Amino acid sequence: MTKNWTPLAVIWLSLAIIGLIGTWTFNTLAIVQLRDFIGDWVGSGPAVSSLTVDLLVAAVAGCILIVVESRRLGMKRAWLYIVLSGVTAFAFTFPLWLAMRERALTAARSSAS
Repeated sequence: MTKNWTPLAVIWLSLAIIGLIGTWTFNTLAIVQLRDFIGDWVGSGPAVSSLTVDLLVAAVAGCILIVVESRRLGMKRAWLYIVLSGVTAFAFTFPLWLAMRERALTAARSSAS
């Protein structure tokens, strides 16, 4: 395995790729079908609205974690993961950040020894 790519980092990266492919498959369908994206989120019944609130709260908590933990570890450009989540999906950017965080932790451990 190349430098700093631990098995855990590879798992996080794999989840990021799955998140990107999974969400963009449905995003593409929504675009092709000319769906009201926001309207579908909040207007498709209580179950969908519950899921929307659940995921939004988790995404906000994840964004806070990205900023705080990135500063603690000295990871640069943490804001980029948050901006990219609006363009791609948080299901992609959060596991991607976790993979990069794991690499930063591995690098810090190897430089300390």
